[in-house]
Amino acid sequence: MIQQFIELGQGYGDVFELCELLQTNEGRFHKAFIFTSTNDNNQKVCSVAVAFKPVGDSKFMPIYVCREGIPYNEEKPSKRLELFEQALANINERPVTLEIKHSSIFSEQIQFYQYLIGILRMTHYIPPMS
Repeated sequence: MIQQFIELGQGYGDVFELCELLQTNEGRFHKAFIFTSTNDNNQKVCSVAVAFKPVGDSKFMPIYVCREGIPYNEEKPSKRLELFEQALANINERPVTLEIKHSSIFSEQIQFYQYLIGILRMTHYIPPMS
């Protein structure tokens, strides 16, 4: 199984697109994630992501992500995070929340996404590489 992150944006208007993908691909839904991290300004931010099952006989699992553009506060979630969680509730699903390293720690974006795929495989949230 090959997993790849597909970045939609940084969590502004693209959250609406992610919610639409979730609604129109409900039958392919695999798992949803909220990745929290602390940026260089010591502010807590989050990314939202949805993994979909491969199409047909394909071995490709897309993971759509809105990266690190949403402020994160457990006590008072942002409207964008509430929108994402409501879209999941509409299909009777809940996101998995994970604390991760911020992408600015990595010299290249591809390294950040490889790091995330490693975490998701080790925690068995996505299938192993085959």
